[in-house]
Amino acid sequence: MNAEAGDVPASNPRDVEDLYEVESIKQLKARYCRYLDTKDWDAWRTIFADDFVSDTSESGGDVIVGADAFVRYTRGHIGKASQPTVHQVHAPEITRTSPTTATGVWALQDVVRLAPGLNLQGYGHYHETYEKVDGRWYIKNSKLTRLREDIFNPVFSFRVPEWLRDAGAALARKRAK
Repeated sequence: MNAEAGDVPASNPRDVEDLYEVESIKQLKARYCRYLDTKDWDAWRTIFADDFVSDTSESGGDVIVGADAFVRYTRGHIGKASQPTVHQVHAPEITRTSPTTATGVWALQDVVRLAPGLNLQGYGHYHETYEKVDGRWYIKNSKLTRLREDIFNPVFSFRVPEWLRDAGAALARKRAK
């Protein structure tokens, strides 16, 4: 450290602890993306609390209760090797609300292969809560909100209006039943 340059030590041990815990949550979310995109479903399951709740209803999806149910649902929708995905999260806003709980908002950009030659590129945010159990952080709740979705292939790109996304999601849910 260089005091002349304005570097100062953390003002108290709580500051250092907060930085450590926030970094641990960032690492958790990084594993979320890596395990999801590499289709490592067993490892992906380990980052969620057992009573995890996923809410993608505002972006045309469903509310799913339970980590096992969520992993099964996701694997059934984008789990094939022929459906590569890319999830990138950045600009985290993480707040510890207690020694064992925290909230976070992450900017998201993702690409999902819907069918051969047909891809979705989305932009939005994950709004999450975290829980620390036995010294380890887990994602407890996650809500996905979308700002924009584009359908593209090497020849064309098409912005998906909200009404069309909702209609397509309703049709997909109907077919899945």
